[in-house]
Amino acid sequence: MVRKIRFGIIGCGVISPLHAEAIKASPYTELVAVSDLRLDAARKFAEEFDVPTYVTDYKELLAIDELDVVSICTPSGTHGQIVIDAAHAKKHVLCEKPLEIKANRMTQMIQTCKEQGVKLGCVFQRRATTIVQTVKQAITNGEIGKLVLCDAYLKYYRDQAYYDSAGWRGTWEMDGGGALMNQGVHGIDLFLWLTGGVSKVFARTAALTRNIEVEDTAVSVLECKNGAFGVIEGTTSVYPERNTRIEIYGDKGTIIFDDTGILEWVTMEKGDITKEIDVKQEKIEGVKSIGHFHFIEDMAHAILEDREPMVTGEEARKAVDLILSIYDSSKNKKEVYL
Repeated sequence: MVRKIRFGIIGCGVISPLHAEAIKASPYTELVAVSDLRLDAARKFAEEFDVPTYVTDYKELLAIDELDVVSICTPSGTHGQIVIDAAHAKKHVLCEKPLEIKANRMTQMIQTCKEQGVKLGCVFQRRATTIVQTVKQAITNGEIGKLVLCDAYLKYYRDQAYYDSAGWRGTWEMDGGGALMNQGVHGIDLFLWLTGGVSKVFARTAALTRNIEVEDTAVSVLECKNGAFGVIEGTTSVYPERNTRIEIYGDKGTIIFDDTGILEWVTMEKGDITKEIDVKQEKIEGVKSIGHFHFIEDMAHAILEDREPMVTGEEARKAVDLILSIYDSSKNKKEVYL
């Protein structure tokens, strides 16, 4: 019988229950410890998910010998130091998005994990959905031909109360950005993964409606490495908010999808097969985010099989590097080459 991989969770905020549910649901993992700066939050979380150990200092959690891997669910700007500390404690790491908010910190994180011989993975749960997996395979197989236009529309709604509810939100120091770095990073990761990467960008960003340091609205024109052109629109200021929407156009077909499913799938060879594409996501009792479940299990198998996790640190940083280039382009009003 294969031993269970023992997880700890650092940070008991909004996203952490999705990790806990996935860890508890998988036959390959068990949740043995949690930490949060707030004692009440750590205690409540431990009680809810029947976790034997809870602490307020994450370094105490890292000192637990039997712990194999930690899920990092803290504010974005804190990821770097925690990952580095975890690596020195010889713990594998599964980090929530974004990997970090500064390029030099991401480099340090990746390098330290390699030096210490631990695995570094990052959660981009949308990649694990049936919809995205199906689209990726079609593009890879050349079903829509040479890519021509690739667009990501990331239009969400967060009111001022959302930003005021936690001191780190909407700040450069801890959030690292706004609509793109926090909410839009998932769609940007999908854009990069599906298209193969971006070579240059020209952008405009601003806080048009919210009283925050960072952007609540952004528009970017991009050129992909494969020559296709694209647009990324991101905001947290439109009501009602929209589903994350990705449009991929090739010289032999078009695929458009959002969170609800495939909206259009037409190819020169097969015609309109939109209604024929089966992208129903499986359901697991007690698990709200199937994507998180797959990432938790993937990290467990990566450790057991001694392989790289689904999204490595090097892969995860690409979305942040693009977002930082968008900010650079907007600030200096110039085209930026990646």
